[in-house]
Amino acid sequence: MEQIKISIKNILEETKDIDKKISIINELREIIHNNSPFKDEPVDFVKWVKGSNIVANEYNPNKVAPPEMKLLEISIMNDGYTQPIVTYPNEEKNIIEVVDGFHRNRVGKESQIVNDRIKGYLPVVSIRKKQSSKNDRMASTIRHNRARGKHTVDAMSEIVLELKNRNWKNERIAKELGMDMDEILRLCQISGLEDIFKDKDFSRSWNIEDNEDDFIPLTDEVTEFEKQQYMFKSVNTNDEERIFHTFEKWECQKNGFYRHIPPNGMTKSDAENEYAKFFSNLNEFEIYLNKVINEWKYSCEHYLTNKAMNRIAWLGQACACYSKNLPSEFRSGFNLLSEKQKNEANKLALKYLNIWMINNNRNELTMEEAIGGSDRQVEIY
Repeated sequence: MEQIKISIKNILEETKDIDKKISIINELREIIHNNSPFKDEPVDFVKWVKGSNIVANEYNPNKVAPPEMKLLEISIMNDGYTQPIVTYPNEEKNIIEVVDGFHRNRVGKESQIVNDRIKGYLPVVSIRKKQSSKNDRMASTIRHNRARGKHTVDAMSEIVLELKNRNWKNERIAKELGMDMDEILRLCQISGLEDIFKDKDFSRSWNIEDNEDDFIPLTDEVTEFEKQQYMFKSVNTNDEERIFHTFEKWECQKNGFYRHIPPNGMTKSDAENEYAKFFSNLNEFEIYLNKVINEWKYSCEHYLTNKAMNRIAWLGQACACYSKNLPSEFRSGFNLLSEKQKNEANKLALKYLNIWMINNNRNELTMEEAIGGSDRQVEIY
């Protein structure tokens, strides 16, 4: 054993090329992993991979603000990588896709200090091979997020819709994602898509880029272990103070809030510019803030009682929809404003949000509470 250690040490000391040295280290770890009693546990084999070979998935339900990303960067700069990035090696496309650790992946690539220190590599583990279908990878991403009690609700609703489009029944979704049936229904409602309520389940369909092999025979049998999983649920949909309304009552939905195309023949750029123009006129914005909180009863109750979302953002998007028929799809136009204009618009929205809160026998909110505060479902690591 001592001779083996000496041989390995000599090989590594004699290897001056950093890429070759890392390749040898990975090979040695893989040999140990393949003969380990824990080889079925992904964490047993942490591999260093070139960051350029790792790509983000398109369905991650976590979003973080720039200050939180900065905090993560500071954490990794000072503490190093304490958790690997969970990945799926897509051999067909010759890429490695992130399953969990989207923001750790970003910091390693975008922070020059971190990138230099880890020499352009990132620490990864691979999910089990049996989880290679897109369905399983999506479910795995959500399970990782929900195990930490964090996720973004709107993105979660989109994933539920995606899984239903892939012929997953509500029972299957609940079983795989650790939800109860009420949560599935509410996330379907949040999507604002009328089609989801036409039938109990979607017809079998898929996106053109998806492989027929992604459809695995499913069972809706719930085991005793899976029944126990239902005890571990996210906090957002179980808030006793929150008011829920089904989507057909939402005034915002009726006015095109969830459309994905610009109004009146506009281009995407036109719609974003119109969005910015609306918020730069505070007098007009105030008129529609007053209209929304007084005329959109069901939408306001449904969204403004949700502590885990950015209520300031929703209120602004609702006003743009009411005034200019602009769907929330083009909310990125808000970023065309100066920081001063953004702050003024946010303060005005907070003023009318609190008017609504007081009128509905609720406590006034600070700006932090209005944008989600400590209840906001976000995970930066």
